[in-house]
Order: sequence, then C-alpha cells, then structure tokens
Amino acid sequence: MLVANAVSLTASSFLTQRLGRKTFFLICLALFTASSVLCAYASSLNALLLFRIVQGLGGGGMVPVAQSILADAFPPEKRGQGFALFGVAVVVAPVVGPTLGGWLADNLSWRWAFMINGPVGLITMALIALVLHEPEAAAARRWRPDGERFDAIGFALVATFLGSLELMLDRGLEDDWFGSTFIVGVAVVCVLAFVLMILWEVSRRNPAIDLRMVATRQFGACFLVMLATGAILFATTQFLPQLVQQDFGYTATWAGLVLSPGGLVTAAMMFVVGRLSGKVQPKYLIAIGAVLIALSMYDMTNVYGDLDFWFMARSRMLLGVGLPLIFVPIIAASYDRLPPGKTDQASALLNAARNTGGSIGISLVANVLWDRQQFHQNMLVGQAIPSSVQYQNALHQVTSYFVAQGTSLWEAKQQAIQWVGQQVQAQASYLGYMDAFLVLMLISLPAVPLALTLRKVKLGGTAPMGH
Repeated sequence: MLVANAVSLTASSFLTQRLGRKTFFLICLALFTASSVLCAYASSLNALLLFRIVQGLGGGGMVPVAQSILADAFPPEKRGQGFALFGVAVVVAPVVGPTLGGWLADNLSWRWAFMINGPVGLITMALIALVLHEPEAAAARRWRPDGERFDAIGFALVATFLGSLELMLDRGLEDDWFGSTFIVGVAVVCVLAFVLMILWEVSRRNPAIDLRMVATRQFGACFLVMLATGAILFATTQFLPQLVQQDFGYTATWAGLVLSPGGLVTAAMMFVVGRLSGKVQPKYLIAIGAVLIALSMYDMTNVYGDLDFWFMARSRMLLGVGLPLIFVPIIAASYDRLPPGKTDQASALLNAARNTGGSIGISLVANVLWDRQQFHQNMLVGQAIPSSVQYQNALHQVTSYFVAQGTSLWEAKQQAIQWVGQQVQAQASYLGYMDAFLVLMLISLPAVPLALTLRKVKLGGTAPMGH
C-alpha cells in the first residue's frame, strides 16, 4: 500500500492543477472508500493485496491536497493553528487505528477493520462536496491551452525509484538481502532510476517533483526531519504492539490500547502547539520535539519482562508530546517564502518523505530485531553451559518448583529444560528490542541540529512570499 501511496503522491500536484483540488480530492476519497469495502469482501490474499494497492493510490492524494488547501486558506500567521487541527487527524488516526482494529478483530472480524471506512467515507464525501469551494484563480487555470504538460518520463522514473525502493525494503529480510539475485536486480533498478530521476527532473521547467526544493536549506532540512520522523512514527506504531503481543501476551485489543494514551496526548498537544506556533520560532519547537522523541526511544531501551501496561503507555505518551512539536511547525517552516504555486509540490514531497521514511524505519527495525535477537540468543546460549554451577542451580530450582506442583521428577526435569530455553529466547527478544529502540533514538537525534539550521520565519503579520 505504501508503494502505491508514494506513487500517487508524485502525480498529485499535476492532477490537482488539472482537475481542481475539490474534484481530485473527491476522486481519491471515492477510490479509497470503494477499495476499503472491497478489501472487506476479498476472497483471497491476492485479491486483498490488489485492493490494498488501489486503496494506497486513493489515499496518497488526499493528505497533500488537504495541506495545500489549508496553506492557501489561512494567512501565514494563522497556518500553525490550521495545521494543528488537521494534524490531530493525521497523527492520531494511525494511533487510534490499531486500537479500533484490534477490538474489531477480537470481537467481530478483521473484515470490519476495512468495512468501517465505508460509511465514514460516504459522509466525508458529502461534506466535502457541500463545503469545499474551488478558488476562482485555480478554476481559471484548469485545461488552459498553454497549461503545463504532465512530466510523464519524470513520473515514471520517480514511480520506478520509489516502487523498487519499497519492494527492496519489504522483501530484503525475507530474501536474504543481497544474497538474492532478485534483490540485487531490484537494487540496480532502484539506483539507476534514482540517478536518472535527478538528472531528468532538475533539467525540466515543470518537473513531476521539484527536486530543487529539496536542495534548498529550508525545505531540505524539513524534508530530512520529516523522513526521520516518519521512520519513528511508523516503526513504533508497528513494533510496539508486536512487542507486547509476542513477549507480554497482550491481545490485539490491549496491544492497540497501549498506543491510545499517546494518541490522546498527541491530540491535546496539537492545539497547544498550534497556539505556540504563532509565538515561538518553528526551529526551536522542532528541536524540542526531536529531543522528546529521543528521550521516549531511550526510555524504551529499558524494556524487560516485568514491565506493566503503564510503562509502555507512558513512553508512548512522551512520544505523543514530541510528535506535534515536529509535525505542526515543520509544515509552517517548509512553506515559508514558497510561492502559492509550489504549495502542492511541497505537500507532496513532505508526505512522500513521511511515507518513505516509514518504510525505511519499518525495514530497518525488522532487520535490527532479526540480527540482534540472533546475536543475543547465541551469546546467552553460550552462557547456559550445562556443566556450569549457575545453570545447575537454576535447573534444580525450577525442577523443584515443578515437582512441588505434582509433576513427576523426570517430567519436571524436562519442563525445567524447556523453561530455560524459553527464558533464553525471551531475554534475547527483549535485548533485540532494546537495540531497535536505541537505533530509533539515534535516528531522532540528528533532527535537532537540522532544525536549528532553519531560518527564522515571521511570526504574526504577513510573511513574504518570495522564494
């Protein structure tokens, strides 16, 4: 889905100009809603994957168009508050989703996790059709004879690069990375598409994506920070529920509930940050947010088997404080001094950075977990020497426990050996997650100096729009 999402983002700027924001948004929403219902009725895994791809194509265009509408609808001094309200949905939805989806899967069926999008999508389409109006200037630009032509070659190169990158990240661990000829082939295609994409796009007057924006200090720094933030948001949203389900025995519902307190904190912080964004420079808010996210990831490096629900929830709440301090100011900072015609490009690039960063983060954490869990398990097995005094003492104590439960001596010894093996695997898993969260902490730290390189923006009043 993320592959289709990223590809859709690439074409969203051009299609928005051609079709109009309202029409394009309604088409994307209708496609997303219909494919969600089709996912619920999918009769096979292949059909589900196909409908998920269509869902990604529809979902990819909605967020950047919504951001562009807000950027043009609000004056610069009010954008922070507008983006804060919008950010409640963008950041909280991935947090609430696992909770609601877990409850539906446990109590009804996994199909309802898709079916629920049907009525919500229809209601949203009706509201947008009634409320949203296309600006007259934008309507006048549509379908002009001298209008911009679609950069089909640039779009194909961008789609090939993003698609091959996502495919390599998704299949790399499963196929043993560069030990697989398939992964090597995909990597070659990815590199060639990347090089050709840069050469082609920087030479076009109206490129599919304006890479020259990424080369500027202001927008480039925002792009990199969003890349890192997306990696942390998506990776933690996927692997924290996995941790509590596999190692702590949580149900899908309770695994989702671990994320919920952080979602509530994020929603509340969005409004706080919206107010602060009109008084405090975005660069300082982003730097503080990156530090808080790093502290949250460092807190998770203390994971072990006796932790309770609220330890996980508190760490997620700290993350929930940090994320809005990045998401809201970074949008305002990235749009600073951009001409109105570039807001669609900026939205598409920032959302592509978030989604691509998410894929990189998920793949990176999956590889760190697999590699470090194997490493720690080998180290622990090397310490569990049957002839050692510590091993024999532990085995004797556990055997005595099982005997006290009414088990025969021979069965108790077998159960004790199995218990030791389970403890080795559990400890290796905890240590692997510690290393994974440490990596995520290291990813968040470079966002601090990157944020401080941003120039100051004008708070209140009318900001200059020259680039």
